Amino acid sequence: MIRVAVLTISDSCAAGVRDDASGPAVARVCESQGWAVVHREVLSDDRGRIQTRLRELADAGAADVILTTGGTGIAARDTTPEATRAVIEKELPGLGELMRAEGLRRTRRAVLSRAVAGVRGRRLIVNLPGSPKGAVESLNAILDLVPHIVELLNGRTAHGEGA
Repeated sequence: MIRVAVLTISDSCAAGVRDDASGPAVARVCESQGWAVVHREVLSDDRGRIQTRLRELADAGAADVILTTGGTGIAARDTTPEATRAVIEKELPGLGELMRAEGLRRTRRAVLSRAVAGVRGRRLIVNLPGSPKGAVESLNAILDLVPHIVELLNGRTAHGEGA
């Protein structure tokens, strides 16, 4: 079973000004796949704090996949991609490209996403947009790839039919 941590990155949610809708939406998609959501947390848009939590979660090994939602745009406090790049060891640019390409089918604003995906140790880290709709659509765009990535990260490298 794939274990997932979901981090919502939002100043307003962290301050209690707004309810977190994106984190629960992402968690529901994961659970619909039979994955276990083992951790959920809301963080402010603080680059250092995001880096620290990503590093802690990845290195602790309790989750196979760490999904962030929020902080991927171009606003001054949107620093999730920078925090993620500082933590990952290998970037997977194709995942971000795939999410943006799928988003473009719905809105031209998808090109404003700076979402990053990559690997730290044996953990996959993926940035998703902050809106519930954008987060779910982006996750759905890569959903079928996640189990294969997790298998590869865990040393199961046999290539099946169509791989």
